[in-house]
Amino acid sequence: MDHTELTVGDLVDLLSACDRTAPVRQAMNPFFPMAHRLAQVVQSVDETGQTVVYLAEGRDAGDTQLGHLPPDVAIELAWQSPVQAPPRRPRRAASGK
Repeated sequence: MDHTELTVGDLVDLLSACDRTAPVRQAMNPFFPMAHRLAQVVQSVDETGQTVVYLAEGRDAGDTQLGHLPPDVAIELAWQSPVQAPPRRPRRAASGK
């Protein structure tokens, strides 16, 4: 199975449609969706000699994980299904004695 990776050019194209003043965050772990703050961009070479760009969190562990991913983002990523609240049952009338 071939997997096409997102390239730097693809990322630039996708980001060009976004608000330039918006902070950049990373969605991680589809089974426990969390939001993380990005702080670094590092270019390196992998074991095959291919140039790779890494987006990384900052060094301060208390400042990088921001909490749960908003449900609408997890749904858009297909990490969660849309959930509807169960139907409400009618309340029972109180019986006075």
